[in-house]
Amino acid sequence: MTIFPLPAFQDNYIWIIQDKDSSQVWVVDPGSADVVLNYCNAHEKKIAGILITHHHKDHTGGVAELKHHAKCTVYGPKHLKELVTHPVSDGDTVSVFSQIFQVVATPGHTLDHLCYFSEQNPPVLFSGDTLFKGGCGRIMEGTHKQMLEAMTKISSLPDSTLIYCTHEYTLANYHFALSLEPKNNALIESNTASQAQRSDNQPTLPTTLSLEKKTNPFLRSHNEALKNQAAQQLNENPANNSIASFSQVRRAKDSFS
Repeated sequence: MTIFPLPAFQDNYIWIIQDKDSSQVWVVDPGSADVVLNYCNAHEKKIAGILITHHHKDHTGGVAELKHHAKCTVYGPKHLKELVTHPVSDGDTVSVFSQIFQVVATPGHTLDHLCYFSEQNPPVLFSGDTLFKGGCGRIMEGTHKQMLEAMTKISSLPDSTLIYCTHEYTLANYHFALSLEPKNNALIESNTASQAQRSDNQPTLPTTLSLEKKTNPFLRSHNEALKNQAAQQLNENPANNSIASFSQVRRAKDSFS
């Protein structure tokens, strides 16, 4: 099974899952139907199914047309009744070719947000807008507590997990992360590598959970120096519990320029 991105809009990635020698593909978060159909027509592929992580239009805008065109199954949050043929929630499973993906509820960015995790070798997580390389999604519907719980869930996965998020936000995320940890060698090295990738117009994804644990401030809000720096950027006293510390890091990112 191979996974690769189709760029869409300004910074979205629509992920394509393809099995060896198969004429079918699965599609993750197709915000644009044209991008997917152009690929399928050029490579003589048919759409077997679609995975949706959450309801935002840049993740679902192409679903209706693709569903009509391919007569394919669509998995996603159960309230998306007009788009989803197979509603799923936390703990459900989805078969994609020979792999089983477990549905992991990660409310925070939105209340309906789902991730899809497979224990294949190496493990794979489609994280949508929950976890980015070097960052996490803006909290638009949920709470800081919910987003911290989502980070904790993801942190419990194997360190070798490949993480496929849906936006090319890495360099902006690293700009903020370096303001909190300017001497973090793993972060400095990954930032340099990512800058080179973007200079060559290459995606910085996927990332690995092991790298995120070393570099992502939203998986590191327990770090004393990091959280103290976030509080300083907000002109606040450092928080004294995990939720408040995470909140300070998230709010520091929201106001960072």
